[in-house]
Amino acid sequence: MNIRERLDISAYLVIGQENCTRPVEEVVAAAVDEGFTCVQIRSKVANAREMIATLEKSARTIRELGKSDSVALLVDDRLDVVLAAREAGIKVDGVHVGQSDIPVNVCRKFLGADSIVGLSANTEEIIAATDVSQIDYFGVGALHATSTKADAEKVLSFDEIAALVKVSPRPIVVGGGVKLNDIPELAATGVQGFFVVSAVAGADNPRLAARELVTAWKKFS
Repeated sequence: MNIRERLDISAYLVIGQENCTRPVEEVVAAAVDEGFTCVQIRSKVANAREMIATLEKSARTIRELGKSDSVALLVDDRLDVVLAAREAGIKVDGVHVGQSDIPVNVCRKFLGADSIVGLSANTEEIIAATDVSQIDYFGVGALHATSTKADAEKVLSFDEIAALVKVSPRPIVVGGGVKLNDIPELAATGVQGFFVVSAVAGADNPRLAARELVTAWKKFS
């Protein structure tokens, strides 16, 4: 079974150096060790070589924790970075794209059948219009207004999220300002997971923050 077949988006960390007060790989290590199941490297300021270097360190960290076969390492938007990293021998499992990024069928063509492709969506119309044969999950948000995702189109209520879950043929992970106290209501919508940036990457104690989030999700989901 490849990692696409065992994809777990229940606890999903989105991270870039601009979101951290310490090296990315340190936060990745803490989060994965505490039970995070998916890591996405996202940066709007890093160049391609910097992102590849971050991927190499993050992939090594996940490998050293013995979780390369269970924790997916993805890249936001940059299909070119995924391909270049793989050419360098780095285990990168896929890509996450938005509605204005490279089309999912192009990502699937270049990455292959065993790779993970995620797509951002926040309306029933977008979900209905998506060729879901090309993707593995939908990323939905924002739950709250957040400075780490300034281009989020709108804030969604828990009821709106629950409605998306009912119509979606693919798993949904929700983020955008998610905090620990959101987890009970978010889990009640039926989504398959939550994603966070600053709640872990910007925490004074990323390990403790990750542990509390994972523990809450397991309790309420």
